[in-house]
Amino acid sequence: MSLFPFHLAIPTHDLAVARSFYGELLGCEEGRSDTNWVDFNLYGHQLVCHLSALPSPPTDDNKNAVNGHAVPIPHFGVVLEMEEWRALRDKLVIADIAFIIEPHIRFAGLAGEQATLFFYDPSGNAIEFKAFKNIAAELLRNRHRVILNRGVIMAHSANAGIAECKVV
Repeated sequence: MSLFPFHLAIPTHDLAVARSFYGELLGCEEGRSDTNWVDFNLYGHQLVCHLSALPSPPTDDNKNAVNGHAVPIPHFGVVLEMEEWRALRDKLVIADIAFIIEPHIRFAGLAGEQATLFFYDPSGNAIEFKAFKNIAAELLRNRHRVILNRGVIMAHSANAGIAECKVV
């Protein structure tokens, strides 16, 4: 299965600050730009920072509890290989990034074990970077996707649609 890059457009209050944060700190190559936006290559995906007079400020109201942490909603991010995640974590710690959720291992010893960290960009967009202990077994399991929805597990295959439903 080939994955195609996603496109995500987010607000920024200052393009120079976005260039410094995404380009210099996170190491994202800059692509096209104009007076009101700039493209970045975020691990092979197109991230576009659009100048916005009214960027969305972070709030504590929109958070969901996940494994004992208050996860900001909305957020975006990238799933990395574990060594790449560790290198980014170390770079962010050295840069003294204020983490929303400190780097840690979530679901330790369970299915879905993953390293994760959350922080805000300078315009208040919440970002998560994660790495699965076993990405092939947990995320890309034979081209199947497992969705938990209000106590119902649905195994979805791109080829066969919903393959199984059961109450847990």
